Amino acid sequence: MPRPPMKAVRQQQLIDATLVSVERHGLHNTTINTISGLAGLSSGLISHYFGGKQGLIEATQKYLLDQLKQALLSRTAGKSMLPLERLHAIVDANFTELQRSTPATKTWLSFWSQAMHEQGLARLQHINSQRLYSNLLFSFKKLLPQPQAITAAKQTAAMIDGFWLRSALSPAPEKEFEQAQILCKAFIEAVIMQYGENRCR
Repeated sequence: MPRPPMKAVRQQQLIDATLVSVERHGLHNTTINTISGLAGLSSGLISHYFGGKQGLIEATQKYLLDQLKQALLSRTAGKSMLPLERLHAIVDANFTELQRSTPATKTWLSFWSQAMHEQGLARLQHINSQRLYSNLLFSFKKLLPQPQAITAAKQTAAMIDGFWLRSALSPAPEKEFEQAQILCKAFIEAVIMQYGENRCR
């Protein structure tokens, strides 16, 4: 298997260092120097590859978004799945080991706060929200009439985001994340039953 280009390796090192820096110092106290120090690379590479700290911050959020996408694809691509199975896979993709790790949770929380002030981060967060909603709606439409499917997708997206947030802020996040997955899946099944459809079985 060929090695990835050195540029890609260096970029990923800087993204990984950004996650750690935000975990340790917070987004506002994360600097080019804290990132480059953790990565063991020259600070000039941040400007060279990303155009500066803000470009790297956005690249880090894109990385987390891409990992969400890949987590779902790895569970669903090329597989024959019932709609309920795919809905459960969407839940699992949002609660992977990476997405509930301390560096990722602290970075997501920082991004959400900063997205209210940074247009680039706000755009990425909008993409994230729409992708989750669209994926849920695709499967709910196979089980429910259109109006109910839309409502169910919105409710489930809110449940996933809400439980993820509560778990991330919990004193015992690992236990809370595990319970969150179970509760989100139970909610999906309850919503389907609520609207009088049981074609998932």
